[in-house]
Amino acid sequence: MAIVTASTKQPTGIRHWAVTACVLLVLLVTGCRKLEQRADLIIMNGAEPESLDPAIVTGQPDGRVAGALFEGLTRFNPKNAKPIPGIAERWDISPDGQTYTFYLRTNALWSTGEPITADDVVYSWRRALDPLTASDYAGQLYYVKNGEGFNTGKTNNATGKVYTKEDVGVTALDTHTVKVDLEGPTPFFLDLCAFRTLAVVPRQSIEKHGDRWLMERPLPTSGPYNLDFWHIHDRIRIRKNPLYWDAKNIQNEIIDLLPAESATTALNLYETGEADIIWDKNLIPSELMDVLKGRDYVHTYDYLGTYFIRFNVTKPPFNDVRVRKALALVIDKERLVNNITKSGEKIASCLTPPGMEGYTSPDGLGRDIELARKLLAEAGFPDGKGFPTFNYLFNTSEMHKQIAVELQAMWKKELGITMELRQVEWKVYLSDQSKMQFDTSRSSWIGDYVDPNTFLDMFMSGNGNNRTGWANPQYDELIRQANQERDLTKRAKILHDAEVLLIREDLPIAPLFFYVGVNIFDPAKVEGVHQNLLDEHPIWNLRRKDGRSTSRPSAQKLAASP
Repeated sequence: MAIVTASTKQPTGIRHWAVTACVLLVLLVTGCRKLEQRADLIIMNGAEPESLDPAIVTGQPDGRVAGALFEGLTRFNPKNAKPIPGIAERWDISPDGQTYTFYLRTNALWSTGEPITADDVVYSWRRALDPLTASDYAGQLYYVKNGEGFNTGKTNNATGKVYTKEDVGVTALDTHTVKVDLEGPTPFFLDLCAFRTLAVVPRQSIEKHGDRWLMERPLPTSGPYNLDFWHIHDRIRIRKNPLYWDAKNIQNEIIDLLPAESATTALNLYETGEADIIWDKNLIPSELMDVLKGRDYVHTYDYLGTYFIRFNVTKPPFNDVRVRKALALVIDKERLVNNITKSGEKIASCLTPPGMEGYTSPDGLGRDIELARKLLAEAGFPDGKGFPTFNYLFNTSEMHKQIAVELQAMWKKELGITMELRQVEWKVYLSDQSKMQFDTSRSSWIGDYVDPNTFLDMFMSGNGNNRTGWANPQYDELIRQANQERDLTKRAKILHDAEVLLIREDLPIAPLFFYVGVNIFDPAKVEGVHQNLLDEHPIWNLRRKDGRSTSRPSAQKLAASP
């Protein structure tokens, strides 16, 4: 995920300050509250969330919780991650594929009892696009007519008028009908409607409380769960929303989501019966994968995820493509997947993983040490002489650290250059990537929907998830052309040409490997977890089958984890 922030946007530093202030207030208000009841299900969720605001969240740990609290017009099918009706019970699509009319459920209510209306949808989408919100995922709404223009502050070429929120192509036709006009036919638009950024959020709370709206109690939610409390470094507790339109099918009354960045801590809590599920591959000790893979509670599967390196192309010497290619060409990816990740990951030379029907990615760069040395010399650094010491940003995780150490050794040995490791906790990592405060950075991307565009459009010049400083007008135009093309074969060819620019010609990123998903849970005790290409496991579909028998893990245990 990556950022090139438009000049009209509120600085991301201000956004993160507001998020941090909100989190601290949550801690002050709830920190002394005692747990009155054990949870039906306890999930190890990964790093402490940055926020629970659907317009702000960027990471999987954040998105899992936000997705339980706030729902969109569609939601993900737990089995195959395809879009199914959510707040909208049905929709019509125009013959040209550019206009969608959504009909909201009449029994869709806020958890506080008020009806969820078409105006709520319009407000939520416009808010995500508003430059002042500084949403990294605002690009998910660029497919809506004039969405990009409003978000980036562009002017209408015909009239010279600056786009406003009223120009965005989402309209309330009546209380329960929403009309959406798109820039062009978008085959994955219903998938986008299930994504967190497009979830329906409570206007009444946001306008009343501003940045502190998540502090309101009771917090109005549109999804299957309410936020009971958020204890920093302990847990987030969510409780079944009895007014949710599908409440009768929500199986668990209370769910706890625990933060942990130590894989050892997470596995220990699971093994001692103090947690029921481990979601995140980063919470599973890679050095134990050879042993763990043989156990019946460890589930591995392919999904749409890529691990890669970002280069900050605004900083010398990484503004020279020869330098970027030199670093990429000496990486021994086989060594990384065989010695560190150990879950059956496949090495990657491209960004877009296999598995998407109708699309085959181009081949990127292989391993060629002699060519790498030649390119580095051409860039003015023969044998690494004169190359400045640079940093590699990564978040707390043993696997990320091991990969960083290997990269450091490879680049020193083969190119004679020195890299310093910069390991930070999750929120700092996200903030520094957004603010481009790095030279190189470990990165990953999990598909938001099953289409190559979910990997490729984020590197368009104005996309908030770009986070490399790279901008190529030819690339931007190819992505736009592809998403206007209705012939799927021609569309795939255009996307292929765009990916060539990204991973073979300009190389603002260096792909390393495609993820293999790993979940830990006992099927005899927990049901409703289905492995799918998006690694989406909606919390509303989970059920503990054998009653609650786990003890409560203490905050001290989590805080003491390395």
